[in-house]
Amino acid sequence: MTKANSDYGVYLHVPFCRQRCDYCAFVTYIDRDHDRAAYVDGVIRELREQQRPATSVFFGGGTPSMLDAHHVARILSVIDRSDDAEVTLELNPEDAHPTYLRDIREAGVTRLSVGIQSTASHVLRALGRVHRADGARALSQMIDAIGFVSWSMDLIVGTVGESDRDLMESIETVLDHGAAPPHLSAYLLTPERATALGKDRRRHPDEETLADRYLLLSEALEARGYGCYEISNFAKPGHECRHNLLYWNQGDYLGVGPAAHGHHHGRRSWRIANLDTWLHHVALEISTEAGFELVDAAAAHLERAALALRTREGVPAQMLPNARELDAFVSLRGDRVVLTPRGRLMADEIARRLEITA
Repeated sequence: MTKANSDYGVYLHVPFCRQRCDYCAFVTYIDRDHDRAAYVDGVIRELREQQRPATSVFFGGGTPSMLDAHHVARILSVIDRSDDAEVTLELNPEDAHPTYLRDIREAGVTRLSVGIQSTASHVLRALGRVHRADGARALSQMIDAIGFVSWSMDLIVGTVGESDRDLMESIETVLDHGAAPPHLSAYLLTPERATALGKDRRRHPDEETLADRYLLLSEALEARGYGCYEISNFAKPGHECRHNLLYWNQGDYLGVGPAAHGHHHGRRSWRIANLDTWLHHVALEISTEAGFELVDAAAAHLERAALALRTREGVPAQMLPNARELDAFVSLRGDRVVLTPRGRLMADEIARRLEITA
């Protein structure tokens, strides 16, 4: 493998699941195991479009851990990667078996992202999740023993029926032991319109409760040495997700698989979302691009600033001249403005106040 001169990513959308979670709005299919081999063939054809060596690869979904280890190995064998490339695979807890983890690590996966969501059984049921609530610590110990150094767990915050104590018990179970993940992603529950959760207003989270839970979570994580490097992402020093940083820095990446998005020098593109149509196109070696848009320099500049505001680097102070009016929501670090924990909850509103200068 060659050494990349600059960051470049490959994102692979894996559209297979055993069942659809109540909150999920992603392009996924159940009962399509018979299409996995054809999907891998299609991914390999699309990977011919790779522009340069990848510094990060991300298997997202869907449920990437539904791919057999030999499928993962086959895909990674054709991706040109830098010597120190980060390769992340999203994993459902029920798929975490020692043999599988060893095999994908041998294939080239360097980082896992595990969707634990909660350690409270009633919260998992409310989300439509099927894994057991009591295995997070044992799972952490297994991942650590197999040799994954950098990995993450996901939590979903704000499910109706979840209490402050439920959230704190999830944090304590996941983090307060010797094999704790060095990275945690925590997402506020968002009812998407077309989902089972979105259609049931009785299960929509209360906005004030969401805000209180986020502040509770932020305080608990930062007290444990996990820095918030983006609104929903916390990490021990040196364990930030390089692939996520690529997105927030407007880097270039190739999107592969149904509904995957890519970016190259201000050109955004997206693949055909329907699995059957996508499979048909790749079988005939017809382009799977469904559309694209060109982002002009001014729009790119504004977007870059809005993304930077979400991170711990913040934005130059001159871009937010009314910062003094936002004392509870922003703070000054040198010549840059960064969001406080309360400010992270208002990021979109504050971003609308940014002033772009030449």
